[in-house]
Amino acid sequence: MRVAGQGKLRCFWQRHPDAEGWLTKWYAVVKAAQWRSLLDVRSVYRYTDSVKVESGNTATVFNVCGSKYRMAVAIRYDIQWLVVLWLGTHAEYSKDAWKGRL
Repeated sequence: MRVAGQGKLRCFWQRHPDAEGWLTKWYAVVKAAQWRSLLDVRSVYRYTDSVKVESGNTATVFNVCGSKYRMAVAIRYDIQWLVVLWLGTHAEYSKDAWKGRL
């Protein structure tokens, strides 16, 4: 899988150093993955959800560091491409404001 948005990962873990290890491992797993559906993603990351955003598109949301943080990505399974769209705390995620930016 090709991954875009690595800069967002680095910026996030600079503000939240406890997330660096998890995000680094996640990035390595995704780069090696050949996911074809959300079911494939869930075989590795069990608590991943598909969430409709205000644009009408769907984001895939990962729990980061257990349930402390959330990360929304766009995945194009047909061309093996993933884009990191948003990262935030669980509290920020719960406010749903992130959905309006995607």
